[in-house]
Amino acid sequence: MKVLIIGGVAGGATAAARLRRLDENAEIVILERSGYISYANCGLPYYIGGKIMERGELTLQTPESFFARFRIDVRTRHEALKIDKKNKTVTVRDLEKGTEYSESYDRLILSPGARPAVPDMPGAEGDRVFTLRTVEDTFRIYDHIERSGALSAVVIGGGFIGLEMAENLKSRGLEVTLLQRSGHVMPPLDEDMAALVHNYIKGSGIALRRNCAVEGIEDNGPVKRVVTKDGRPAEGDIVIMAVGVVPESALAGEAGLALGIKGAIKTDEHMQTSEKDIYAVGDAVEVKNFVSGEDAVISLAGPANKQGRIAADNICGVKSSFKGSQGSSVLKLFGMTIASTGLNERTAAAAGLEYDYVITNGMSHAAYYPGAEPMTVKIIFEKSSGRILGAQIVGGSGADKRIDVLATAIRANMTAFDLTELDLAYAPPYSSAKDPVNMAGYVMENLLTGKVKQLHWRDVEKLPEGSVLLDTRTDFEYNSGHIEGAIHIPLDDLRENMDKLPEDKTLYVYCHSGLRSYIACRILSQNGFDCFNISGGYGFYAQVKTGLQDEK
Repeated sequence: MKVLIIGGVAGGATAAARLRRLDENAEIVILERSGYISYANCGLPYYIGGKIMERGELTLQTPESFFARFRIDVRTRHEALKIDKKNKTVTVRDLEKGTEYSESYDRLILSPGARPAVPDMPGAEGDRVFTLRTVEDTFRIYDHIERSGALSAVVIGGGFIGLEMAENLKSRGLEVTLLQRSGHVMPPLDEDMAALVHNYIKGSGIALRRNCAVEGIEDNGPVKRVVTKDGRPAEGDIVIMAVGVVPESALAGEAGLALGIKGAIKTDEHMQTSEKDIYAVGDAVEVKNFVSGEDAVISLAGPANKQGRIAADNICGVKSSFKGSQGSSVLKLFGMTIASTGLNERTAAAAGLEYDYVITNGMSHAAYYPGAEPMTVKIIFEKSSGRILGAQIVGGSGADKRIDVLATAIRANMTAFDLTELDLAYAPPYSSAKDPVNMAGYVMENLLTGKVKQLHWRDVEKLPEGSVLLDTRTDFEYNSGHIEGAIHIPLDDLRENMDKLPEDKTLYVYCHSGLRSYIACRILSQNGFDCFNISGGYGFYAQVKTGLQDEK
């Protein structure tokens, strides 16, 4: 059996190695258009920023090492031009020699990945405008900064690559302006959680401009001028274009393979395309969202590796299936960790799910042990069952650990009630006896069992005139800032001062994080008051309001 693989990196290289482990006699050929077969794709921005010092550290395998270990024929700088399904051949161009030849196959695996999206606007492909996908792109950006002495950069796009590049360019000493077309960075996050990131970005010295549509890029003497719809151009010595990626599916489409949303290659659960002897894996394929069951394109290394293994299994007669992706991801931004898994509010609503969410605030480990860092946790759950649909965490150390627990909970179809029972490791340097995941479970359990009702931050300003807000924080906290018009009664004084509250009106109660106000709601509800706890507390409310303010 001869297996031809188009594209290396995560999906293709994983498929090749798995094929060899399953079939020692198979002939395996990899065609890779770039000069590198297997490299640390997610580490590329960190070389530009100087976190990774040696170029060789980006290369996970070379053609020579792959052949030595697996006896696989790896051909870098070879581009697949055309697939002939009937004759089972691929037309290939040797980019070094400029020659073309035909390569046969019994089974074909497509792993072309996704290419950076480049908007159709003036100057988008001009000099000193860069995209980042390959090792060659990385070296091109790094070498240009070294050679030109660039001191400033404009990054267009606030997704994974945009934020990582903004951080690393800033760490390298450049002044950075980050332009985001929509109202918030990091599309997997909801706007409230993204608002926390906005505040942090600006506090890190990066100029962030949201709702900023780019219309073109011009030369302005020695710098690039990015023309924006709001009439306030941004200037930098270089421009990084990071507005997203597009499935690299042209080869498949021209061969007549079925394509799905965003032009991605359609596959079944075995990673088989509409042609029985052709498989496809990685960023170029359409998958099922594990939580909603909707078609999706999820460009992440983890799913690509799994798909490569599954395609190899099925080619070798091992029946295995890809059950979908939930988009678990994590991003480092200076000292902040941004993590998410499953559905956000937008995707839950689009899937027609009846959902609610909780906002909790915890610490990375026991607060009394030195070095504890705060984290804000948002968990989206199904109202009828309590099933966990998605989670987002913004904070410091430990956020990655908790998102992995929640990703596992989603994969196991756990509910809020299950989270309360998770037996998680505890010692003061690592966690709390009530882990932030357990705590979020308790909050959801209280809502689902009717022990408390809640009001979300965005609904505070929609309250009708005459609504009664109750601030249960200390005098110092209240005087440092509060919601206009709120009655102030500290929690510890509440029982003795309930006569100051109207019994015929609903009370909307808040503290800093939502814990003391929950206790207040329990006191009040058992004394005949109708009350709602404002989720996330004043601390979250104030941060979101600040983070979503328009930049001047």
